[in-house]
Amino acid sequence: MIKYEIRDNYLPDDVFKTLKDKIDNDEQNFPWFYNRFVDDGNKEALDDHFYFAHVAYGSGTINSAFYEELLPLIDKIKPKALIRVKVNGYPKNGDKIIRHRPHSDYPWEHKAAIFYLNTNNGKTILEDGTEIDSVANRILFFDASKPHSSTNCTDEKMRFNININYLND
Repeated sequence: MIKYEIRDNYLPDDVFKTLKDKIDNDEQNFPWFYNRFVDDGNKEALDDHFYFAHVAYGSGTINSAFYEELLPLIDKIKPKALIRVKVNGYPKNGDKIIRHRPHSDYPWEHKAAIFYLNTNNGKTILEDGTEIDSVANRILFFDASKPHSSTNCTDEKMRFNININYLND
């Protein structure tokens, strides 16, 4: 059985609203970067399964002025070492939920927290088939070295989440 933990209403409402509004708000002009494939390791097929991402932290470097906006979330998780902090936007693309290919974030054991910014019918699917619903202000903790999948959504324009990879041991 896969070990994971879900916590709802993770951030205080005012902190959550401020964070969400920075990302999901036309007036903020949040910088998104187009990714042709949902899983970089599987570039064959699934050409219509693209997404948008914003890497705020990676390779030991803060890559974005937006990083500071994420500190209330990062500080609450209390990682010993950050590996990557990435905001994801999966667009609605059709009327069918598509499960993306399983992937591991990194090949070594590490922790991950997926923080959901909006409620929609998209899911995170763990290695054992457990489906985690995308619910605003929910966080999922799990070992992202184990295969897992994402999906698109069909009931919102975008499925937004923040993926934080870190070490705690």
